Amino acid sequence: MVDPSKLTRHQPLALGLFRIVFGLLFASQGAASVFGVLGRKAEEVGDWPYWYAGVIEVVCGVLIMVGIGTRSAAFLSSGAMAFAYFTVHQKDGLFPLQNGGESPALYCWAFLLLVFTGPGALSLSGLLGARRRAAAPEPSASSI
Repeated sequence: MVDPSKLTRHQPLALGLFRIVFGLLFASQGAASVFGVLGRKAEEVGDWPYWYAGVIEVVCGVLIMVGIGTRSAAFLSSGAMAFAYFTVHQKDGLFPLQNGGESPALYCWAFLLLVFTGPGALSLSGLLGARRRAAAPEPSASSI
């Protein structure tokens, strides 16, 4: 049996890796829609909702992957995937396995998790925040 305290110690790293992988997958899906890469045909510019969804996927996926504005990008991404599930997939059946909506459902819940947990380790915002804290002058006793 694995000691839970040993696993908990690595939780920020696991969350960071989770964020990077999901961000990369999401950005790749959007790039395929917007730019016609990875064996897919590009959506027509302005084609509602597919082209706009692709732009959201590219931009938010990159932000999530690098860890800048993670909570906001994840919130927008989660909503976009909920919209996709309910408008495109649910009409074909109640459950994701019936209607082909496994991807939107998983993305929606994964990004909602990131809204509440934040980016975890290995984020650019964490790195920039650490540099700012290190560069900030220590408050003196007289200024307190």
